[in-house]
Amino acid sequence: MNIQVQKNTLYVGGLAEEVNEAILHAAFIPFGDIKDVKTPLDQATQKHRSFGFVTFLEREDAVAAMDNMDGAELYGRVLTVNYALPDRIKGGEQGWAAQPIWADADTWFERQQQEQEMQRMQADQRAAMQVAEELHRKKMAEERQGEKEEDAEIKSDPMAVAEAEILSQTT
Repeated sequence: MNIQVQKNTLYVGGLAEEVNEAILHAAFIPFGDIKDVKTPLDQATQKHRSFGFVTFLEREDAVAAMDNMDGAELYGRVLTVNYALPDRIKGGEQGWAAQPIWADADTWFERQQQEQEMQRMQADQRAAMQVAEELHRKKMAEERQGEKEEDAEIKSDPMAVAEAEILSQTT
């Protein structure tokens, strides 16, 4: 699975309850200019979920912060600092995606067209098979009709009946 990481946004995990966005900002400002700091809140408790995101203006500053702060201690807790993955939005090809559900609408329409084309081809193939089977049935019926006519001719000719009896006795 090839997921694009955001090289100037860092995921900061392992935050203590006391840490807020201001403290997180203060902890990371020594490494460069910060564009944004977010600590997502738990809807039930209205407290952060022990992680946050720090977005730097420059990638080099994010690299320096990650190198220095990963494994560092803040308010008695050891931090985990990695590159942040893009926001995941419900939808897309695999159920969760980094883009909205309508972003893959073109591929959906292409798949629908391919499925319709495949169904049309299968219907054509079934029709051709039915025609071939019908021709085969007619040919077999004609052959059986010809055999019946030959049998009728043999039964009306006494010499042919005698030959058939002799052949059946010898085999």
